[in-house]
Amino acid sequence: MSDHARIKGHTVTRTVHTEASRARVWEALTVPEVMATWFGDSVSFTALDAGATGSVEWEDYGTFPIEITEVVPADSFGFRWSGIPADELDEYSTHVRFSLADAGTGTDVTVVESGFDKLPGGTLYRRDRLEQNREGWDVELDELVILLDGADQ
Repeated sequence: MSDHARIKGHTVTRTVHTEASRARVWEALTVPEVMATWFGDSVSFTALDAGATGSVEWEDYGTFPIEITEVVPADSFGFRWSGIPADELDEYSTHVRFSLADAGTGTDVTVVESGFDKLPGGTLYRRDRLEQNREGWDVELDELVILLDGADQ
């Protein structure tokens, strides 16, 4: 487990621990109204199924389209998303995958974001995006843990 997100190659990874149950963590990752309390200002998707589309919006940054790629209840959740505000997914998208694991009386949550090596724009742009998203996962997963550990479990 790491205190901060790490960059290895063209991937960002971070694991956090919460005392919340896997069911509660799953809800925070996949129910748009709950997700929006720790990730973005609003979240929507058409369904909780692979292939469903939606968006995450931050008032100060814009709207980021998503496409769900993986749904394994209480185990893993993945989506492609635009790294820049956009109307639809394009060549600037990366892949995010959350996985859950039992850990003592709680749950470990690992996020892996990949695909930075396929982004257009060259090495400097890719490294900047990696660093921005590494910093973002530090903030967002800290907010997730605060939400879950502060909630009635």
